[in-house]
Amino acid sequence: MKTIQYRSRGQDVHYLEEVLTKLGYKVFVSNFFGKDTDLAVKDFQSKHNLVVDGIVGLKTWSKLIEVKKDLTAFNDKFLSEQDAKDFAKQFGLELAMVKAVNEIESNGKGFLVCGRPRILFEGHIFWRQLDKRGVNPSQYVSERTKDVLYKKWTKIHYRGGPSEYDRLEKAAGISDLSAFHEAAYSAASWGAFQIMGFHYSSLGYSSMDQFVSTMYEHEREHLKAFGKFIEITPFKGKKLIDWIKEKNWARFAEGYNGPGYKKNKYDVKLKNAYLKYRSNE
Repeated sequence: MKTIQYRSRGQDVHYLEEVLTKLGYKVFVSNFFGKDTDLAVKDFQSKHNLVVDGIVGLKTWSKLIEVKKDLTAFNDKFLSEQDAKDFAKQFGLELAMVKAVNEIESNGKGFLVCGRPRILFEGHIFWRQLDKRGVNPSQYVSERTKDVLYKKWTKIHYRGGPSEYDRLEKAAGISDLSAFHEAAYSAASWGAFQIMGFHYSSLGYSSMDQFVSTMYEHEREHLKAFGKFIEITPFKGKKLIDWIKEKNWARFAEGYNGPGYKKNKYDVKLKNAYLKYRSNE
């Protein structure tokens, strides 16, 4: 692990924040080491007889892992290099392409440190999924539900890490109507490749529950779902797999992530990640 501190960015920060939430700290899980994380780290250091400087170096990392010994309990669920190579060969893709999407969609991690698949809950998709099932979403909007049920996309309600499961379960529990459970789980993106739940049927899963349970099994299953998705999903006259083969990152990003891809620079990030992995081959 790298030495990180206030204002650091990157995957190590994301992992640290996941660990801190596992330990009971209320921090926002992202790639940025903010003030909330700084305070949590200093509190942890104080409670474990470490120098209280907010710097997460070898000693603090060691103590974090020692205190939370179950943090590696799901290591057997990780995608291997051979898995990625086999997939690339099966679909006629460059290995660097597979690795690039994996990195940008989930920082190369399909599971949280708690062992559950990584998710992101989308309240605007929840709205659409309820409407699709004959439920009027506006009837259920309140001060209590406004962070999980809204008409237009926004990221202000994202909480990151395991807290996304709190949002998911809150949405599913708004009503006893069965539509709310499936609509909520359909409104989350799942695993290492962040496949939206509402695609479960078109991807060949018999039910929403089967899709979710499969996502819990292994990152290999996340990769399989990704393969099915890009092979069958049409976008502007071609399938997504065709756009990625052509290295048309803008078309692929738009088809995969939606029109907001430009604001988030998904196409630029994908291209840069691809070039990085390509240069390492």
